[in-house]
This record gives sequence, structure tokens and C-alpha cells, in this order.
Amino acid sequence: MTDLFTLENLGHLAVLIFLQAVLGFDNLLYISIESQRAPAERQKAVRFWGIIIAVALRIVLLFVMVRLIGSLSTPFFVFDIPGIIEGGVNFATVVFLFGGVFIMYTAVKEIGHMLSVEHLDTPIGASGAKSAARVVATIVIMNLVFSFDSILSALAITDVFVLLATAILISGIAMLVLADSVTTFLEKNRMYEVLGLFILLIVGVVLLGEAGPAAAHAMHDDALKIRVAGHEIIPMSKSTFYFSIVVLVIVEMVQSGYARKLEAERKAHVHKTEQG
Repeated sequence: MTDLFTLENLGHLAVLIFLQAVLGFDNLLYISIESQRAPAERQKAVRFWGIIIAVALRIVLLFVMVRLIGSLSTPFFVFDIPGIIEGGVNFATVVFLFGGVFIMYTAVKEIGHMLSVEHLDTPIGASGAKSAARVVATIVIMNLVFSFDSILSALAITDVFVLLATAILISGIAMLVLADSVTTFLEKNRMYEVLGLFILLIVGVVLLGEAGPAAAHAMHDDALKIRVAGHEIIPMSKSTFYFSIVVLVIVEMVQSGYARKLEAERKAHVHKTEQG
């Protein structure tokens, strides 16, 4: 037990907590948006139980991956059609493909809904409201998809189960603390809902990109990288992803500030005209 409290392990734990926090941002955003599809009086409970169950299953997933990392990494199918599609497919490839497609579908569908609503007070997902149980199930499933990337990254740092599980528990507590605040912010600042959906759209693209070299990274064999029409699928770097998010947020803030300024000037002009 004392072997766990070495300086090296404490350093690994600090890095793991930071990693879970950074990679958990898109997960938290998804939870906040998806929870709004549940009945209003159940949304807080949906977020709570969705996160609790998801964290428990994430630890189970971590345990399974630590024990079966070799078999999960081994490609179960290899494309070999030169000039059309080449590369290996393993468990990670399937998870990233499923997660990317589903998240992109959700984001596009909700953006389309927001463009078609007649009343601005219509919340996200109002046209396709789900039962609380269905929303919890969706949150849990997608949490596991998001978790797969963070667990793979964490396993590259250490394979000590206790450290990995501790980092997951701390990130789960952080999500419980922040989930309601993020949802409340989105409800009070409706323009940021669109921003959040476009960020999720980018997250979907990132996951699809991660699917390309998943088998190759696991087996350390570049020949297994997926190539379509001779072009290798290259994942978006994390720095590029977060830079894109920062740019989107800054653009939204500047645009919102400019819109408020124009509205204030318009009202001042109308008031001056009426007095004149």
C-alpha cells in the first residue's frame, strides 16, 4: 500500500486529474445539453444519476481495459483494397466511429431544430422530449464513449488501477458540482447553446479522426492506419481542438457585445428622434 504514495505515483495522479479535467469538458457540455431533453422537473436528477452511473461504469470499463488491453487492441478486421480503403479495425475504432457519428447527428439535429422554432423560449430538444430514463441511458452511453479516449490516454501514463480510478472519481465529483451551473448558464444565455452545439459538432469530427489510427496506435504498426482513397485519416490534435474552442468562444463574446452595442445605439437614436 505504501508503494502507492511514491513521488512518481503522486505526480502521475496529478497529471491524470488534469487530463480528466481537460478531456471531460466536452463530456460535461454534452450532459448539460442532453439533460434538457428530459422533463423540466427531472433534469437535475437526470444529470445526477447520469453522472453517478456513468462514473461507476467508467471504472468498470477501466478495469476491463487494464485486464484485456491486448485483446481489445488487436484488430479483428483489416481492410486491404488498395486505392479505396486500407487499414485495421479494432474495438477502439468502432467506439470512435459510433461516438463521432452519433454526436455529429445530435448536434446537427438540434441546430436544425433551433433554426425552425417559432418561440425563443423553446428549450433544446423540446420537439423530441424523452423520458428521464432514456436521457440517463443516453448520457451514460455517451459518457462511456467520451471515457474511452481519456482512459486510453491515461493508460499511456500509468497502469496502476488505484491511481486511474481515483482520477476518474475526482473528475466525476467535479462534473457533479459543475453540471447544474453549466446548464443554468446555457439556459440564461441562449446564444451559447448554439456555440455549445457547434463545439459538439467539432468533437464528433475529432472522434472520427481518432478512429483512423486507433488500431495502428494500439499495435504500433503504421500499416494499420486507415486510408481512404490513398489518403490517411489524421486525427485533429488536442491543441488545435482547444484552440478552435477558444476562437469560437471569443468570436461569440465579441459578436454578442457588438450586438448589444448596436441595439443600445439604435434605442438611443429612436429615443432622440422621438424627443426631437
